[in-house]
Amino acid sequence: MKKVIFIFLLLLGAPLLSQAQELTRILFIFDASNSMNGKWEGETKIKLAREILGEAIEDLRGTPNLEIALRVYGHQSPVTPTFQDCDDTKLEVEFGADNYSRIKAFINRVEPKGTTPIARSLEAAADDFPDKNSRNIIILITDGLEACDQFPCEIAKKLKAKEIGVTPFVVGLGIDLKYLNAFDCIGRFYEASTKETFKKVMKSVILDALNNTTAQINLNDISSKPTETNTSVFLYEAGTKNLKYTFMHTLNFKGQPDTIVVIDPAMKYDMVVNTLPKVEVKNLKLYKGQHNILPADCPQGKLKVRIKGVTKTKDVKVRVSQDGKAMTLNVQDIDEVQKYIVGTYDIEILTLPRIYKKDVKIGQSENIYIDIPGSGLLDYRSTKTNVAQIFALNDNDDSSEWVCDLDPKIAKGKLLLQPGRYKIVYRWTDAVSTDYTNTKSFVIKPGGNTVINL
Repeated sequence: MKKVIFIFLLLLGAPLLSQAQELTRILFIFDASNSMNGKWEGETKIKLAREILGEAIEDLRGTPNLEIALRVYGHQSPVTPTFQDCDDTKLEVEFGADNYSRIKAFINRVEPKGTTPIARSLEAAADDFPDKNSRNIIILITDGLEACDQFPCEIAKKLKAKEIGVTPFVVGLGIDLKYLNAFDCIGRFYEASTKETFKKVMKSVILDALNNTTAQINLNDISSKPTETNTSVFLYEAGTKNLKYTFMHTLNFKGQPDTIVVIDPAMKYDMVVNTLPKVEVKNLKLYKGQHNILPADCPQGKLKVRIKGVTKTKDVKVRVSQDGKAMTLNVQDIDEVQKYIVGTYDIEILTLPRIYKKDVKIGQSENIYIDIPGSGLLDYRSTKTNVAQIFALNDNDDSSEWVCDLDPKIAKGKLLLQPGRYKIVYRWTDAVSTDYTNTKSFVIKPGGNTVINL
């Protein structure tokens, strides 16, 4: 069974970056092969492709300095078990400034029946353009792989030999990444799992075709390679708090930063990368008509705090701050993995008593683990309410460390404490003399229960 893919090819004439070149020509190549009768998202693929392409064409209506055309393949000769017409490709609507309705009418009445000659359609399409004195774009919509010749990569090489550059856009719908490796020679990839996500990609590709300004955000590691990802990026108008764009940074299936096409080159930007801590890059300039690189140094490693052994709870918070800074950078949970910019951090684990880890160094791509013992349960009981404080005892001397106060309004309760020796100093709340002061010692073991009567 063929799987649905959509391929966008941008054929660029030599004077692509010329500011004087205003005319853009878009050739749509439409798959009307027999497999388009198959189902996708509960409808036939031909119906959905008509809808998506029809909307795209309608959005283009009225665009200045634009001409469009339509080539169709697989619509003239039925494919049979013993025959497929690999020359079944035809320019059905020639380039024109006002042929939107003609193209929509044709795709709405064409019936799928034949094979899938992608390579021959691309080769023929190179001659569909009247000249190279315009920005020439091909958008190919198909639901399968080449059925007649080698994959169109070979045709791409021939087009380059004719001094026509090829920068393609591939959108895979419901296909795995291994399948996309077949398009390695093509270039830019988009993966859309639903009709709605494909519509968004379609708009982005067309905007790219018309504006010809793209960008990629390189989140660089310690070796200045763009390997960091999966964090949101904000682009502000430079010098202001006017947020213009929000992106969740993504690496495509080739492991490269994804290309952004919806971006205005007419202004400078301040970029904020929402890592921990955040990274800011000021006054970034984009160049119109080019592919722009927006770099930020974001080397990161990972931190995880774990409880080793038996415990009464794993509901423990971990406070992280940058070395030498009092402000809390983040609070994460036990067993949570969190990425931080390479550097030195102070860790406060919010157990009773607190556990402090100073000068924790996080390196590039390192997994830093901090292990703590499991807690035990203190169950204290009394016939009256008490004013009481708990102290942790030092094993090496007679010193002690305050841990917490007990609630003076309740006579009994439970506390989760780290393993160790403790004492509690208390008296009844309503007592009027210090003579009623009492002290009791107790021991907490990991995962254990300790009961004391006050």
